[in-house]
Amino acid sequence: MQNRMPITTQRRWWDVLQPTLDAAGVMASLAIVKWLARGGVDEKSFAMGLIAIVVFLLVSQLTGFHRRTDLGSPNRELTRLVATWVITVMALAVLAFATRYGQHFSRSVILAWIVLAPSLVGLGRMCQRILQQGLLRRGVGVRRVAIAGFNDLGFQTARNISGDPSLGLQMVGYYDDRIEQRSSDEVDDDGGDSASIMPVPIDQVRGKLTDMVASAQRGEIDTVLITLPMRAEERIRFLLDQLSDSTVSVYIVPDFFVFELLHSQWTSIGGLPAVSVFENPLFGVDGVIKRLADVALATSALIAAAIPMMAIAIAVKITSSGPVFFRQRRYGLDGKEILVWKFRSMATCDNGAVVKQATKGDARITKVGAILRRTSLDELPQLFNVIEGTMSLVGPRPHASAHNEQYRSLIRGYMLRHKVKPGITGLAQVNGCRGETETLDKMQARVDWDHRYIRSWTLWLDIKIIVRTVLVVLKQDEAY
Repeated sequence: MQNRMPITTQRRWWDVLQPTLDAAGVMASLAIVKWLARGGVDEKSFAMGLIAIVVFLLVSQLTGFHRRTDLGSPNRELTRLVATWVITVMALAVLAFATRYGQHFSRSVILAWIVLAPSLVGLGRMCQRILQQGLLRRGVGVRRVAIAGFNDLGFQTARNISGDPSLGLQMVGYYDDRIEQRSSDEVDDDGGDSASIMPVPIDQVRGKLTDMVASAQRGEIDTVLITLPMRAEERIRFLLDQLSDSTVSVYIVPDFFVFELLHSQWTSIGGLPAVSVFENPLFGVDGVIKRLADVALATSALIAAAIPMMAIAIAVKITSSGPVFFRQRRYGLDGKEILVWKFRSMATCDNGAVVKQATKGDARITKVGAILRRTSLDELPQLFNVIEGTMSLVGPRPHASAHNEQYRSLIRGYMLRHKVKPGITGLAQVNGCRGETETLDKMQARVDWDHRYIRSWTLWLDIKIIVRTVLVVLKQDEAY
């Protein structure tokens, strides 16, 4: 029986160089500032520099700044740098206040370091970018790539290669045995598109799969990317067998694009590699960090809003009969039912198998309730849900259980939005998906944004959504 070997991720030299340069920028900036202040880097300064490096590298994992340099998006990289350094400085300030370590540094030194450190880190990233571009233009580290499969996945793979020059991959062309069928108006058994809708000129096809094997054996190709569909098992086995008689590197690109991937990631089950299709992104450290942020921010918000919430409670009580709070049944994490707190804004408390959505000019809405719903103040009690752990500050907005049962049969992947905790606000809400969902298209748009949030979650994304939520609420549109 063959041994089961784990899949490892290839690390390129700049994957190691990048954090090294970042750390050097943080430490060098502190040394320069201390030197300009006519002081040396003593033990306390060195310790502070090391702590700053550790915090910076950890925070960069949350903001996405740790990712390899993307030559096409320097502005995005700059934004992440600023966000990473700001959070790092805040963490260092808390640490210095708690330990009184900051008294060993003058204000001028600290302020100068705060400005100089991100400048040097950014300069290091820019030098790395220039070095990568220069080496790739000279052919250093460039690998010639052939794609086995003239299909949608092959086209997308080629676009990814051309869109990221830092990969150091140079396209040789496509190879496929079924060009004639794909060139006709018929769709082959692999699901290939007809020539009338092919986004790539057919002259980029260099030949059949046997031609690619011959080129690989002659050393004209360095890497082969197999983008054939998973059901083309015989052809994939043929390629692997033939390419084993060469020194070419071979990668199989699984056609998971036919599925709706939700935070896909590699894992290992008893040594066997597996790829998740639907998964919660908030496992391990990420989940702990999000939970800590939720508790800290929700507690602070409750303290700040204590008096306004008391005033709202009194206004609700004296202007209409009924309870101050309304706890509605909704779906939470993994589809488990939770009770969501809200200030009562209606004369009725629908909480059964049928729940009618609020509409513009709805007679059930009280006068105070109209103000609360327009300003989203009726959602403030959900801070208790956050502290309780049934909700998060940011996540897909929870819908009434009755609405979940209605839409799960109408919208594909609807229940996947429950792979994370529901939130008081979400990516859908800050992108215009608020208010009544009187059409299926509107609910579909919400679900699409929720899926996008789960796929691309970072702590930095949560912070941006919270800030944008404040701006959306101030506009007071689409809510009633």
